[in-house]
Amino acid sequence: MTYLRPNIASMKGYVPGFQPDDVASWIKLNTNENPYPPSTKVVEAILAELGSDGASLRTYPSASSQRLREVAGELYGFDPSWIIMANGSDEVLNNLIRACAGEGQDVGYVHPSYSYYSTLAEIQGAAVCTYGLTDSYKVEAFPEYYNGKIFFLTTPNSPLGFAFPLDYIEELARNCAGLLVIDEAYADFADQNALQLVKKYDNVVVTRTFSKSYALAGMRLGLAIARPEIIAALDKIRDHYNLDRLAQAACVAALQDQTYFRESCRKIIETREWFTMELNAIGYSVVPSQGNFVFASPPDKNGKRVYDGLFERNILVRLLSDPLLAHGLRISIGTRKEMETTLAAINKIG
Repeated sequence: MTYLRPNIASMKGYVPGFQPDDVASWIKLNTNENPYPPSTKVVEAILAELGSDGASLRTYPSASSQRLREVAGELYGFDPSWIIMANGSDEVLNNLIRACAGEGQDVGYVHPSYSYYSTLAEIQGAAVCTYGLTDSYKVEAFPEYYNGKIFFLTTPNSPLGFAFPLDYIEELARNCAGLLVIDEAYADFADQNALQLVKKYDNVVVTRTFSKSYALAGMRLGLAIARPEIIAALDKIRDHYNLDRLAQAACVAALQDQTYFRESCRKIIETREWFTMELNAIGYSVVPSQGNFVFASPPDKNGKRVYDGLFERNILVRLLSDPLLAHGLRISIGTRKEMETTLAAINKIG
């Protein structure tokens, strides 16, 4: 006898990137984390919230995260009623499916992109619809009018790194009967974003994470921007205390220190461009990236060979199990020194 729903019993869970116990002994370039620490103002805000005796932790945090919504709204140009804060953007991706897609209803996404969409849809019992990419990085065989409940568009795309043009995203929004969820986990490293489309189209939702550009992967912070009626629905189904006190303090401080944020992003982008140029010079094919990572293929298209060689040298990159991606590696952008060490190792591996 099983007590589990059949789809849960039979599904495969999402497998995140390898996290070594002795992380300090590795150059860790496999999970697109920021190589720089968060703003010192974030640390100060966490310590201030904690206090000398931690007494603040005995009471619940703000259930609505209202202060965070206000600060994010001021930064992005939206009324707070258009914003919801989340325990990582994964929470809001999950809740969008829960709110909009019933059992057997279509949830679509581009393949390859963030495979966790499929896991979340399967948990709900929704039907998963995937669409490939053309050689020019358009959605392959996308219907004239997509009747599914949600379509997830990761831009910049992970693991490949390219970003969809804004006019093309707008075309997709017009061709979706349901929600077009634009997952902008890496948008802070890109030349443009799709925030303006949220005000232009009722069915557009933009999601963001603080894990990458704000160096807060350990805090689990994210947000979504959408029409107030969508935000109100998401508020109904989220955990009522979904962000703890320290995370809320960290979020406000991070958003308010835009000087540090912009400098951190600038360094990563500069290193990304240098690393791409150096890989191209030794014969690697690199997809032009708008994220904090690159997808690079060695001349022999054997990603595992290079992955193994780097692993032996305590350098972690991401080798994806998908056969479509086995020819290459997703390499997060670390500090300039880390990337110089990685490049030297790649040259030795050959």
